[in-house]
Amino acid sequence: MVSLSQLLAVLLSTSLFLFFLRKWHLSHSPESQKRLPPSPSKLPVIGNLHQLVSSPLRSLLSLSRRYGPLTLLHFGKFPFIIASSAEAAREIMKTQDLIFSNRPQLSIPGGLFYNNRDVVFAPYGEYWRQIRSICVLHLLSNKRVLSYRRVREEETSIMVEKIRRVALGKKYGGGSDFKESLAEIGALMWVVPLWELIPCLSWTRRFTSVDKRIARVVKGIDEFLEVVIQEHRVRDRRGSDGSELDFVDILLDLQRENGSLSPIEDFTIKAIDMFSAGTGTTVTSLKWAVVELIRNPTTMKILQNEVREVAGSKDDIEEQDIEKMPYLKVVLKESLRLHPPNEILVARESTQDTKLLGYDIASGIRVMVNVWAISRDPSLWKNPEEFRPDRFLETSIYFRDCVV
Repeated sequence: MVSLSQLLAVLLSTSLFLFFLRKWHLSHSPESQKRLPPSPSKLPVIGNLHQLVSSPLRSLLSLSRRYGPLTLLHFGKFPFIIASSAEAAREIMKTQDLIFSNRPQLSIPGGLFYNNRDVVFAPYGEYWRQIRSICVLHLLSNKRVLSYRRVREEETSIMVEKIRRVALGKKYGGGSDFKESLAEIGALMWVVPLWELIPCLSWTRRFTSVDKRIARVVKGIDEFLEVVIQEHRVRDRRGSDGSELDFVDILLDLQRENGSLSPIEDFTIKAIDMFSAGTGTTVTSLKWAVVELIRNPTTMKILQNEVREVAGSKDDIEEQDIEKMPYLKVVLKESLRLHPPNEILVARESTQDTKLLGYDIASGIRVMVNVWAISRDPSLWKNPEEFRPDRFLETSIYFRDCVV
């Protein structure tokens, strides 16, 4: 009869044998022969999420300085490659752009943008190529952008007038449902549900308000844009003042021209996120520029003198006047360097196995470019934490050149 001690000895030896057998198998598997980017140790289930709780941007910057320009982190179930150098960003977004052009399918953008039918979150494929081409050629070409100059100047005058009224001590306007919906979209885009990173927590989704918030926002935006589309279908396509066609006119024209073969349907027009994408980033950039000017009164005084000299006695500043304001340009460049409107770019997903800075990157892995860290790279910028617009007067480098 086998004693308890003998049974325990057998179980222990079997367990040790299986443990070392698995370890040997893993060390000799093809996966173990790959050279992966350096990675900090991770916890079970949550991976490296605990390292980003207090200050995510500072934490990622610290990790990049410790582990290098490419860092492998695990957010719940999913591995992410964080690129924190200009060289890595250039490789991802320029040299190997096609390989990294796909987007991971996420629940919140999918809910907000008609199952990812927008430009930013659409998966790589024929639809994305067609919509991107339409946006670049018909909506964002230099000619088209210049054609809206009058509208931009008009809106700027309205904004200045509102500021002037507030300065006089009276509050005007209460906002609109559409503006509130755009603000809510901006807030939701920063939400990263744990149940999306840790599938075993998917049952908690029913107890959160995320889906209700998405449904409420989409309903409000959809109703507003449906009215806009229908009004454009029946109104005179060109304004009585001979103004250029707007975005909706152009998209509807392309829809009519291509008939059933057109990739543009009504929900496509609604999903192309020109409203929140175009306003949110601009507002963020302007806010930070104003903050930095308040923090640096000497810089603000120099800029004020330049604007007054160019404007003279005119009531309004026109776009052509900006070309005569070199210091304004360097102030904005420096503000964008320190405070990019999207500190970490939307995640990309590799479509095939590839090499990146000598490391093996598997197909399907998610990659994010940390623009915030690149903007603070001491190998690119002298005193990178300081707001010094004059750095752009002293060098021909443009902040965008450090990425692409």
